[in-house]
Amino acid sequence: MVKQEKLRWGILGAARINQQLMPAIVAAENSELLAMASRRPGAAAETLAKYAPEQQNIRIFDDPNSLLEDPDIQAVYIPLSNHEHAEWTLRAIKQGKHVLCEKPMALKRADIEAIEAAAYEEKVVVMEGFMYRFHPQHAKLMNIINNGMIGEVRMVKSSFAFMLQPAREYRIADPVEKGGGAMWDIGCYAIHAARFPFMKEAPLSVAAMVKFTKSGVDLGGCGSIDYGNGRYAQFEYSFEHARRAEYEVIGTKGGLKCHNVWAKPNEHPVISWWTEDGENGLETLAVANHFLLEIEHFSDCVLNNKSPALSVADSEINCQVIVAALQSNKEGKSIKLV
Repeated sequence: MVKQEKLRWGILGAARINQQLMPAIVAAENSELLAMASRRPGAAAETLAKYAPEQQNIRIFDDPNSLLEDPDIQAVYIPLSNHEHAEWTLRAIKQGKHVLCEKPMALKRADIEAIEAAAYEEKVVVMEGFMYRFHPQHAKLMNIINNGMIGEVRMVKSSFAFMLQPAREYRIADPVEKGGGAMWDIGCYAIHAARFPFMKEAPLSVAAMVKFTKSGVDLGGCGSIDYGNGRYAQFEYSFEHARRAEYEVIGTKGGLKCHNVWAKPNEHPVISWWTEDGENGLETLAVANHFLLEIEHFSDCVLNNKSPALSVADSEINCQVIVAALQSNKEGKSIKLV
């Protein structure tokens, strides 16, 4: 039997993120774009022509269910509205499809538990789309930590923010209960970066402050995750201040910093570190496309029966912390997680 070399993909939704993901699926050596669907008539074909005009004979569906029923499609990428992610991930799994779901995977921990159970039953791979983690700069920083240069990790600080422009106000069209606002858009990145993979144990509690509009949309916030024994992860996110996409890890002997978490394919990422012995360094790394690396990784996992770097269990913890942060703000107290 000849081993399959490419994973056959379908895309569910004509969202703007396709500007990055569609070319990545096309460019990945172990992937093939087979189909695209959108409930808006003509939107799928328009998106394809805009972001991958060289692609020919791509199957176009005006009903996402029809794409899921196509037996030739093995995996789907889901960039629908946040509150639809869990529903369509479960639909795809039940059709035997592997799923790369754009973050957040779900708005409730129970939904992620259902996804995990369904994926296990159907024997499919499911992963949440935190693409930034596949940039080599993060592996470089983890090597510094694992080599003991900064000692035992005691504190992580993350910051993700940008000024929301009028053209992007769709991000605050829905209330937080439906996945709208800054928390589910960029706060989930800030929390993910603050806790993974630097803190190995499960978080114990969360305390947070969040700014809401009168319509029930959050515009930003900050918080702290307690891991016990004096170890904390702090996160900050906002639609109301200058662009930030960074994290800092501080240990018993020193610290390090990722200066541009969202490094674009044409941007050289910069990392730095220091120790209490007076050593310090600043390094500019090679460019890389984290979207492409994410697609290659996911496809490799499916084709070669590997476990993805980002587990569904990790998605569950991230969702748990997000929900607890929102609850902490509402109740004005720290929320215990265990």
